[in-house]
Parts: sequence; structure tokens; C-alpha cells
Amino acid sequence: QLQFVESGGGLVQPGGSLGLSCEASGFAIRDYSIGWFRQAPGKEREEVACIVSDGGTVYASSVKGRFTISRDNVKTTVYLRLATLLPDDTAIYHCAQVNPIRAITSNKCVPIGDNWGQGTQVTVSS
Repeated sequence: QLQFVESGGGLVQPGGSLGLSCEASGFAIRDYSIGWFRQAPGKEREEVACIVSDGGTVYASSVKGRFTISRDNVKTTVYLRLATLLPDDTAIYHCAQVNPIRAITSNKCVPIGDNWGQGTQVTVSS
């Protein structure tokens, strides 16, 4: 399966911003659909956003208008910009390959396989 390394997490105040990076290993990022997911303590992992190979994007309703997903086709990196952060955004953020058909036809970010890395911690607190 595809391998990813997440970075960029940290401690930010409510209303602040943060940028996360998902580094791809062993493949061209432009040829794959990649999504961001998050999991807070005691909660199920949930979708955040994903981007398909043609540049189209999908966002969870809870983050739409606040988060932005993008990619660098030169580098093997997918980014997630988090803005207007809320305490409820506190979670470990992971990236993974997603099903492009589900993203395009159903506006859902569905991970392929169960190849989760360590993720990066985002903590929103004053």
C-alpha cells in the first residue's frame, strides 16, 4: 500500500491557523486521490477532506469554509490548511489514499485499506 508521513501539527489558539503536510513515498502524488482524516480521543475516525487526481476536492461539512486541501505536483505532498480553528478540531490528523469514485460520485472521502501512519497532533486550546 501507499506510504505517507504527516507533519505540521502543533498547539494553536482558537481562531488560529495551522498547515499540515502529507508526504507521499514511492509514487507520484498527482496520480492518486488523497484524503485527510482525524480522530479525537474516544471518537471514531472521521473524514476531513480529500483531493482527487484532477484537482477536485471534497470537504466534510464540519470543516467546509475553514479548511483547504491542496497538493504540490512537483513535490510528493498534499497539504491541509486549517483556519478559524475550534477546540473541537483537536485530534490526530492522518492522510491516506481514498477511493476517487466515491469522492467524485458521492462526495465522500473513503480510505483505501488500513495503512495508517502515526499522524500529526493538532491541539486547539487557549
